[in-house]
Amino acid sequence: MLVQRVSASGRVAVVLTLLLIVPGLAAAQATIVIQNFDGAGEGLNDPTPVAPVGGNPGTTLGEQRRNVLEHVAGIWGANLTSSVPVVARASFDALSCSATSATFGSGGPVYIFRDFAGAPLASTWYPSALADKLAGTELNPGEPDINLRMNVNIGQPGCLTGTFWYLGLDGNHGTQLDLVAYALHYLAHGLGFQTTTNRATGAQTGGYPNVFDHFVLDTTTGKSWPEMTDAERAASAVNPRRVVWTGANVTASTGMLAAGRPQLKVAAPASVAAGYMVGEATFGPPLSAPGVTGEVMPVVPQLGGIGPGCDPFNAVNQAAVNGKVALIDRGICQFTIKVKNAQIAGAIGVIIADNVAGSPPGGMGGSDATITIPSVRITQSDANLLKYALRTRSRTHSGMFATIGIDLTRRRGADDLGRILLYTPNPVAADDAIAHFDTSALPNLLMEPALGADLTQSLVPPLDLTLPLLRDIGW
Repeated sequence: MLVQRVSASGRVAVVLTLLLIVPGLAAAQATIVIQNFDGAGEGLNDPTPVAPVGGNPGTTLGEQRRNVLEHVAGIWGANLTSSVPVVARASFDALSCSATSATFGSGGPVYIFRDFAGAPLASTWYPSALADKLAGTELNPGEPDINLRMNVNIGQPGCLTGTFWYLGLDGNHGTQLDLVAYALHYLAHGLGFQTTTNRATGAQTGGYPNVFDHFVLDTTTGKSWPEMTDAERAASAVNPRRVVWTGANVTASTGMLAAGRPQLKVAAPASVAAGYMVGEATFGPPLSAPGVTGEVMPVVPQLGGIGPGCDPFNAVNQAAVNGKVALIDRGICQFTIKVKNAQIAGAIGVIIADNVAGSPPGGMGGSDATITIPSVRITQSDANLLKYALRTRSRTHSGMFATIGIDLTRRRGADDLGRILLYTPNPVAADDAIAHFDTSALPNLLMEPALGADLTQSLVPPLDLTLPLLRDIGW
């Protein structure tokens, strides 16, 4: 039988494979083999002496790293089924990083296959490990299925200086980075939590969709990715919080997500009445239901002021925001200063209008225990809509009424129908954004683009949704 194979570099080859499938041979578990791809004395073979930590008995740095990856392989193997071993080629390499940011690692399939015996969907690419499972045989003998790379320099000077990989197996990483969680994340990409469709151009590899794509739906167009043109897919990849995963296993489990979606809800005037995406603040009271409702008034520049909301409010701005919700442009000073000045002037809430394009709106950092009013951040484009509607206001009234709060009928990280959101920021993120859950999900999930310090090492509900997604694509 002819099976088409594509390497990670995009090179197409045709492999002649004889498939021998024996019924009933599917194992209760899968075997994940970690193939050491490091050279002598480096990475997984680093001889630097270390003390055992967190259930990891290794006595050299290389041994502890190997123990972590074997532990991760065991977690994945216990949750998957396949009669064909999965081979992950692993190495610790010098990946890009700086004193404040880093590429922690990467993971992906080495080869993809389509139209093999046992493929549930025709003309569809499957990652090597999943294709082997579905075929019941090794489609590419002697070759690894997954490429796994971790950054060897984490914690060294100039690479997140002082923040190291935690090599314990118990999750007690404290302020360090839990290598178990990160390796689980990158192996998930290699197992199929990933698309081979180009998110920038929308072009499909060889003109065929990935199995992942079949479960990606854009709620704006009502189309799944395989139904779209290249241009439509490229637009969908940057359509924030309007792209969802439709797989039955994940959707059945989104009840684990926290209730209470943060939002800014504008009730009047009718021209802008809608719910708007918001970024939350790390300061002030948490958003609540039914929330804080008030008339919206913009804060105007003050003569001699350093920036919008950055100085104590003058009489004009005090009269405008007293007892109302203040709309303040972002920039010049910290969020906490703007919100505190508005609070002192009598505002009951604050909306920060972004000063650069981009969506979804980011959060607002800072700390001030004296702030007692809620605040949210909205995108520049949404702010421009509100400002246009406010152009006919008086000095003390606008006729625009909004509520800052949460919608308890909606879950965080899911759409109105309970389907989990995929990460589709605009502009597109540097990483493979679409192959992640959206950052609005709560609790934080293993397959978000940035791993939170509160992550567990679980793959399943009620703590995580990674395994249900892999079940949806065929695992």
